Amino acid sequence: MATEFKRIGILTSGGDAPGMNAAIRSVVRTAIARGVEVMGIYRGYRGLIEGDIKPLDMRSVSNIMNHGGTMLYSDRCPEFKTEAGMNAAIANCRRFGIDGIVAIGGDGTFRGATDLTEHGIPCVALPGTIDNDITSTDYSIGFDTAVNTTIEMVDRLRDTCESHARCNVVEVMGRDAGDIALQTAIAVGASAVAIKEIAFDEEAVIVDLKKSRESGKRNFIIMVAEGAGDGLGERLTKTVEERTGIETRFARLAHVVRGGSPTLRDRLLGSKVGAYAVERLLAGESNLVICERKGDITSMDIGEALILDRMYKDKLKDGDLEKFSKETVAWMRDFCQRKFEKFKKLYDLANEISR
Repeated sequence: MATEFKRIGILTSGGDAPGMNAAIRSVVRTAIARGVEVMGIYRGYRGLIEGDIKPLDMRSVSNIMNHGGTMLYSDRCPEFKTEAGMNAAIANCRRFGIDGIVAIGGDGTFRGATDLTEHGIPCVALPGTIDNDITSTDYSIGFDTAVNTTIEMVDRLRDTCESHARCNVVEVMGRDAGDIALQTAIAVGASAVAIKEIAFDEEAVIVDLKKSRESGKRNFIIMVAEGAGDGLGERLTKTVEERTGIETRFARLAHVVRGGSPTLRDRLLGSKVGAYAVERLLAGESNLVICERKGDITSMDIGEALILDRMYKDKLKDGDLEKFSKETVAWMRDFCQRKFEKFKKLYDLANEISR
């Protein structure tokens, strides 16, 4: 019930993502509309440990939606995983009268939210990462802005490629996930895409590039996800030029893709999941991650979401599935299979229309 919560906290942790500010604004204003005060926890879990906490009101979150990054700042905090760090965080929750927390970030943020919940501070988590590598949700806050930024930059590279009859190998962020590289490859008409999830057929790409050049094509773009292989982008750049005769340049877009004004989709997603998180928290629910699936906003137990993530990424450890029923495990396997099939269809489309 809402009366059980007089004050909640909000933090952002891990990598920043455009749309986080929209989520912060939504959390603050939804809570205040329900008679609940909000405390901004600055610099993520580090700020919670160090007491970097200030009240937020309606005006505190005015005019922030159009800005990238996070107004609450972020930080990596290994100390939060220690007993001393957790004790300090709990003590500050008591000190500032924080009854529950909304945490925005990736899987590391989720684990921290679970730890806090287990220590008596109810938490709800929002998926915020440009990588879109959180299995339980179709889209994470920041992904749409990241791919649109990448599209704009690659389109500009193509102008020069066309003028000079060149190829550009473009590496983009995404950690171990190929979503940014794959979806951008389709959107910019790339000649090829290399991602970690599906084996890259380098020989076939060389053959296709030669045929395209012979047919009169002047410009070529090859998208490479950073997780596809250490140094793959640079090596591929040399290989393409040596084996096809096409002048080839390498471009690493790096962190520039993580900034910038968020798109409508990220502003809308942040606003929707932020409001839903407050509703669930004030309803007495906790240890949840808020997800978007097929356009609907829903929630899932964080522990289950983390194991689902390991299953999809083939990183399950011994004993991970023991606490789940056979029916739940079957559902998780089916979920992962359907998600990968959808991903594979995009990859097949990218290859089919690349020529």
